[in-house]
Amino acid sequence: MPAEELIAWMRSARDRTLQICAIVRGEELLGPMLPIVNPFLWEVGHVGWFYERFALRLLDGRPWILGNSEQLYNSSAIPHDVRWGLPLPDLDATLGYLERVQQAMEERLTSDLASEADTYHTLLTLFHEDMHGESFAWNRQTHGWAMPQPELEQVGGGPCPGDVEVPGCIHALGSVNDGTQFVFDNQKWAHDVVVKPFQIARAPVTNEAFAAFVDDGGYRERRWWSEAGWRWRAQAEANHPVYWTQDPSGWFVRLYDRVLPLPAHQPVVHVAWYEAEAYCRWAGRRLPTEAEWEVAASRVPTSNGELAPGKRRFPWGGTPPVAEQANLDARHLGCVEVGAFAGADSPLGCRQMIGNVWEWTQTPFAPFPGFSPDSYADYSVPWFEDGRKVLRGGCWTTRSRMIDNEYRNYFTPDRRDIFAGFRTCAVEEASV
Repeated sequence: MPAEELIAWMRSARDRTLQICAIVRGEELLGPMLPIVNPFLWEVGHVGWFYERFALRLLDGRPWILGNSEQLYNSSAIPHDVRWGLPLPDLDATLGYLERVQQAMEERLTSDLASEADTYHTLLTLFHEDMHGESFAWNRQTHGWAMPQPELEQVGGGPCPGDVEVPGCIHALGSVNDGTQFVFDNQKWAHDVVVKPFQIARAPVTNEAFAAFVDDGGYRERRWWSEAGWRWRAQAEANHPVYWTQDPSGWFVRLYDRVLPLPAHQPVVHVAWYEAEAYCRWAGRRLPTEAEWEVAASRVPTSNGELAPGKRRFPWGGTPPVAEQANLDARHLGCVEVGAFAGADSPLGCRQMIGNVWEWTQTPFAPFPGFSPDSYADYSVPWFEDGRKVLRGGCWTTRSRMIDNEYRNYFTPDRRDIFAGFRTCAVEEASV
């Protein structure tokens, strides 16, 4: 990639971090110890450490800019609960550290066109900061703290009901090895899978639809829940989605530091995989497999009712997302209605498969055939065996430069702090 573009992307990632830092004060620097978030002050420093470890030192063998950064910020070595008790530099010193790291990263990109190694490791490290930008956003939602966003803007579009019919096919699941784009290790490489014909919803499940499940006693009826899901529901004391409240006038939802009437046609968000699974049983539906999800997002039907060979990188084609196509880059504070962005449907007719809300699939997170870890081995390897499920598509705060039809996210099925929702399929035998 051109060095100028890499530098611009790094600065953009840093701008997002600094926007959050500008409003964080007092107790928000650490916050209460919770298993689902990191202390903010630690997480900001960890972003700087990652650039050092996986770009500056890996490529150049440079000495540590912060002498004890390994002891403070190495996420692979420092247990989660220990991070609140570390002797962390204050916020000003931490930001000074990030500035020195940023300067070193930019200074090493001296040629007009960065080498393959420089491109890969610069993208790896700046995408890592992008991911933490998203985790900063769900951290603040978890605690009920404000976000440095424009005023809340309602983006309409209404509901988007119905299913689309998807023909069966042989599908190349994963990323194609064509050398033209950055690929995370767990996406390597595309391999053929058999996908049977199926029907998938045009849009994710809405708040209105999920509220019908809640109002029908869905959280009280054992029959809708798997054994593991019912145990989770009881332990979490879940009776509705985590940020919902109710009074005689109806349902409300907390969005950061404000409570709003529940938007009927926005996708349900902050639901665990277990909640999605239970809703599907109640509705007589099921979650898609990740292969089905990718087919629905990327394949093009032909006039004879089959699917053309090949697949698209994005639902609308090969060009990266712009504001008129997807809710990404935190342009809006939260989700928009599921009917928005009609012009960006996939060729099969599915809407918002990129952006707005991450979508749970029924597929366990596992390596593709022939998997081998890249330089950051802990990106994927430690998480293949802990029960995680694959999510696809990105959410409103995901960076548009990082997401496409092939990107795999993965969380344990109990997580409902992340910006996750789901779409459903008609019930029949699921494909691979």
